[in-house]
Amino acid sequence: MLISRYRVAALGTACVLAITPVPRVTLAQDLGQITFPNSGSAQAQEGFIRGVLLLHSFEYEGAAAAFRDAQLLDPSFALAFWGEAMTFNHPIWNEQDRSAAQSVLRRFGPTSESRRLRIPTAREQAYFEAIEVLFGPEGSKETRDTLYAEAMQSLVERFPSDLEAKAFYALALLGLSQGERNVASYMRAAAVAQEVFEANPRHPGAAHYIIHSFDDPVHAPLGLKAARAYATIAPDAPHAQHMTTHIFLAMGMWDEVVSQNTIAAGPHPWRPGHYTSWLGYGYLQQGRFTDALAQLEEVFDNVGANAPPGRRAYLADMRANYVIGTERWNSSVLNWQLDFSGVDFWGTRGRDAFLAVFSSLKRGEPVDTTNALSTLMRSMDVDDRSTRILMMELRALFALREGRLDAVRHWMYEATALEENMPFEFGPPVVVKPSHELFGEILLEMGEPAEAQAEFELALRLAPNRTLSLIGLGRAAAAAGDHKTALRAYTTLSDVLHRAEPNFPPVGEAERYIESRQVSEAR
Repeated sequence: MLISRYRVAALGTACVLAITPVPRVTLAQDLGQITFPNSGSAQAQEGFIRGVLLLHSFEYEGAAAAFRDAQLLDPSFALAFWGEAMTFNHPIWNEQDRSAAQSVLRRFGPTSESRRLRIPTAREQAYFEAIEVLFGPEGSKETRDTLYAEAMQSLVERFPSDLEAKAFYALALLGLSQGERNVASYMRAAAVAQEVFEANPRHPGAAHYIIHSFDDPVHAPLGLKAARAYATIAPDAPHAQHMTTHIFLAMGMWDEVVSQNTIAAGPHPWRPGHYTSWLGYGYLQQGRFTDALAQLEEVFDNVGANAPPGRRAYLADMRANYVIGTERWNSSVLNWQLDFSGVDFWGTRGRDAFLAVFSSLKRGEPVDTTNALSTLMRSMDVDDRSTRILMMELRALFALREGRLDAVRHWMYEATALEENMPFEFGPPVVVKPSHELFGEILLEMGEPAEAQAEFELALRLAPNRTLSLIGLGRAAAAAGDHKTALRAYTTLSDVLHRAEPNFPPVGEAERYIESRQVSEAR
């Protein structure tokens, strides 16, 4: 789906007090449209509305700057300080800088009581009561997140026509998961956000939070309308362009994953990061390996000598996805020396250690089993389930090399069971070689195509339209004599690879099988 980059002035409305006419605010950027009555001066409305719109699209730095602009024009504008403090709360990512937020609040007033006395309306006081809990001195983050959600629920109940309160309440519900998907909380959030979306189809937060509520393969179709809308609601917010692909990736819509992350990544030079990582993964699923390599080499060249740990972690993950997605076990990218100092993101070190051993095994090289497993163990973070799964996969591959087939099944059953029980993480698979996919490939090698077919079907349930799993399903079903399933798999594969580079072997494989079935059915 190609999204038009037209620009339309975003409108936000606000009132100084109930008796004051509502000023019309026109923004230079198209970030969406909201109505947020407040007691701020008319001159400060443009910055405030821009800040809230950016806040809804998680453009936190731009939002903070906009709120500070509003503060300069109206130092008594309570919600401008509320908004800047809110930029230090990132519920979906389970991040919160309480100290920075408290510093912002102290600029408005040294204590919660002094701040309350400066706020002229009961509704704005309610917003501050909620944020005082969120960034308060008492309780763990989990406790404060829960109390904050309850405070936002009370705000919504007191002011039922306040769509902004409902939008931020939906986000608060998403934050109750503490970084892991909790379906019950996510469905509650979706219901609230959907109400806002129906009342204001141009609301960026409503579309955004609906997408986050549904961005797993089971629920993703429920978020497709919001995903298609969000890019047009806020075309000037890069995160909005990317965010649509939380739904597209969960549904295996690779053309859309690539087109929207290309927009989100912005002009070259590209660096490793969230948007470029998803873009690279999309290239791989489309069979555009040349483009994927060019992009990977570009972000490697541009990572920078003093790149923060997160950027270097993305580079490592992009390399792992590239090598495993292309099955180029001799790729020169494996020779890159990556800097992992300070990288403590769950699974990154484990994926890199796994990649080295997995590639060696695929090249048929001897591998010191004990050393390989101990290296992987040392890379494991606390409760790092993805690395545990990769370790089980290596144990299975070592057993396969030694002909211990019972052990192969044991370790792969363990790996697939653990992956099945992991909360779904949006984005490229957190287990860089999905266990059901690997088990299917192993079973094919062991001459068990019917069992392999079942594993590939399970893999595609967790990662729809993943190319390697589609290839595996087509081969396994054809070998098992299930030609209906094989034809479905190869037809889907052919559609997925319609933009693949010339002479990409799986394209020819799919075409030959489809043609053979057409000939067979014509007889």
